[in-house]
Amino acid sequence: MAVAEPIIANDQDTGESELARRLARTWRQPTGIWGWFCNTHHTDIGLRFMVTAFIFLLLGGILAAMIRLQLIRPESSLMGPDLYNQVFTMHGSTMIFLFAVPMMFQGFGVYIVPLMCGARNIAFPRLNAFSYYLYVGGALVLWGGFLTNTGPDVGWFAYVPLSGPAYSPGHRADIWSQMITFTEVSALGVAICLATTILRHRAPGMTLNRMPILLWEKLVISMAVIFAMPAVMVASGLLLLDRLVGTHFFNPAEGGDVLLYQHLFWFFGHPEVYIIFLPGAAIVSTLVECFSRRRIFGYTPIVVAVVATGFIGFSVWVHHMFAVGLPQLSESFFTAASLMIVIPTGTQFFCWVVTIWNGRLQLRLPMLWCFGFIFVFLIGGLSGVMLASVPVDLQVHDTYFVVAHFHYVLIGGALFPMFAGIYFWFPKMTGRMADPTLGTWHFWLFFIGFNLTFFTLHFLGLRGMPRRVYTYSPDMHWHWLNVLASSGVVFMTAGLLVFLANVIWSRRVGEIAGNNPWGDAGLEWAMSSPPPPYNFLHIPTVSGRDPLWEDPPDQPVVVGLRDDIRETLVTQSLDADPQHKDEDPGPSIWPFLTALTVSAAFVGSIFTPWAVPIGAPPVIVTLIGWLWPRGQSPTPRPGGEAWVR
Repeated sequence: MAVAEPIIANDQDTGESELARRLARTWRQPTGIWGWFCNTHHTDIGLRFMVTAFIFLLLGGILAAMIRLQLIRPESSLMGPDLYNQVFTMHGSTMIFLFAVPMMFQGFGVYIVPLMCGARNIAFPRLNAFSYYLYVGGALVLWGGFLTNTGPDVGWFAYVPLSGPAYSPGHRADIWSQMITFTEVSALGVAICLATTILRHRAPGMTLNRMPILLWEKLVISMAVIFAMPAVMVASGLLLLDRLVGTHFFNPAEGGDVLLYQHLFWFFGHPEVYIIFLPGAAIVSTLVECFSRRRIFGYTPIVVAVVATGFIGFSVWVHHMFAVGLPQLSESFFTAASLMIVIPTGTQFFCWVVTIWNGRLQLRLPMLWCFGFIFVFLIGGLSGVMLASVPVDLQVHDTYFVVAHFHYVLIGGALFPMFAGIYFWFPKMTGRMADPTLGTWHFWLFFIGFNLTFFTLHFLGLRGMPRRVYTYSPDMHWHWLNVLASSGVVFMTAGLLVFLANVIWSRRVGEIAGNNPWGDAGLEWAMSSPPPPYNFLHIPTVSGRDPLWEDPPDQPVVVGLRDDIRETLVTQSLDADPQHKDEDPGPSIWPFLTALTVSAAFVGSIFTPWAVPIGAPPVIVTLIGWLWPRGQSPTPRPGGEAWVR
């Protein structure tokens, strides 16, 4: 007898508690230390991404405080030039590669996207787990080098020839180069998982024009990651070959080109800005709709703006290179593209403001952070428009004006919406509400400290203070501005301590949240908080863009998925019609073992190119174990939800 295709019917099951018990047994994750390494469920892996990335935010913040302490007075001897070079390189590399992308794209995406799609797990869950372990491997390599005084010292973008073999002996630049490979392979793996989940695991009825804006933004970002990350991996790989094998890709004396490195790096580097910004914008769009108590204004313009940002973001990288002597016609083109990309971002800002203006605003704690994001990112965007002009860029190039703009865009585009998202989905993750009083203190301390530090850096840049100087003479008159900028770090540190206290306190004794404490419209609030291991008792269907606001109480659900195996529903990409069923591979130790063997090959290649052929067989063995078929699925038990013709 042939198994039927998934069918949709009204939920009349009176034995839902028994069904929930069977699903919980089928979808449960192993426990203990061994079980921790075998776990492949998206909620657990997503939380790991977020917690790990937040740890590196704290470490990067400590390095930033060290930089500010060094510069707080002229001719400071707190750090010598070598240690200072390592500190500012580690700060930038940690914040960009170990915090911003893993938190905003990978962490929130892995946790939220399957819930918002109405799926029971992320697509390719083992690849998702492998991506996390590889990310941790790259982070340990980078910080292990720093703690043993072999940390990279060539800046977070490691320009050649400074990072080449002639000017950076030893393995400091090699460690940075391989850290790039670790983290970018990790991001590529998560991008494949998220894009497939959004395209093939949406709930029936969730057509493309009914997808939440957050899913649109995650889909566009996933595509941007897939096209942008290989560029920086090629750049770092060629740099490693120049250093270890003796090639001359970036050696002008042998026919190489140092500008080739800059083109490859910034072809990744500027889309990276939007890979960090768009997740924040997605969080803001979600929260503005929820707390304005109305559908988002301009859904279609926002989606078009997101897609346009993804495309135009690949055509503006040369505005990072206006000072290298490019032809003026090329500079004019990239100036125009840099100004053009403001339009889709401004479209999103306009739609948020109109939604709030015409809604019934509830000024809850997450919305406070959204307003902080709008204010901070607006300042960063305006200074970005200034830097798009070649004459202005030439005057302030490599000064603290650029540092100020960079932090307003990336910290404003990442940290403020990150905290908004954490406070918003904290009840979903823990089942309890965060304390609003402590959250408000956290916001104002951080908001004041952030603007005190980074707005001041604009004036330091206009007064000519260059980046990457570890000290300065008293006659430069930068002292009091550096004191003011450094004082803001005290406020931000206090804000982070209040946040940590809030999380620890609220997770233990916070107010019980309930299933949907904010009254939001997304499917992620359609189950208990925290989610059960199977996410949804029945795969939901939707008939509108805001299912929990628009769908009737008797909205049909999907039945027919087996409860004795990890069976998932696969739908069509455009209209989300049920297409077929698939089986989740379940927990496995092999992604962790594969990450170990890949990490060993990557680390070994820092010291010898022979590590690649030597490390390949163990990688192949672990991949065979990962992909080895496990045999037939068990036959349906009586009383299960299997259906036959």
